[in-house]
Amino acid sequence: MLVLALSALLAVLAGAGLVVQQILNANLRAGLASTAWAGFASYFVGLACMTLLAAALRDPLPAASAAGRIPWWTWSGGLFGALFIGLAILLVPKLGAATFFALLVTGQMLASVVFDHVGLLGLAQRPIDLPRLAGIGLLIGGVVLIRR
Repeated sequence: MLVLALSALLAVLAGAGLVVQQILNANLRAGLASTAWAGFASYFVGLACMTLLAAALRDPLPAASAAGRIPWWTWSGGLFGALFIGLAILLVPKLGAATFFALLVTGQMLASVVFDHVGLLGLAQRPIDLPRLAGIGLLIGGVVLIRR
């Protein structure tokens, strides 16, 4: 029970960290007058942090043969991360953090329900049911309320 509670707390803190990250990135964009360079700086600092983490954990470099066995599309996560960072840098100042993240979570939930239903990208199939549809409706209602 304690592990579950700690995991939930860490997930909430990670979500709060995303808000801070996007506000800082938007400020960086204003200071640099460049969306692209602000995004680059964000990824560069992230790369440096992940390099330090790998070194601290003493993780060996993956074998080249392992990289060859991974489907090509699994390497595209960074592309979606870059799209997220770039769009957040542009949209957080325009929409506000609350509206941006309400829309972001709604998009995540809609996509997640569809991915689960179809079993995309290796996920186990979980059919769309009434509680999931109700959750989608409540998320959309939440977006409407936050935008006011």
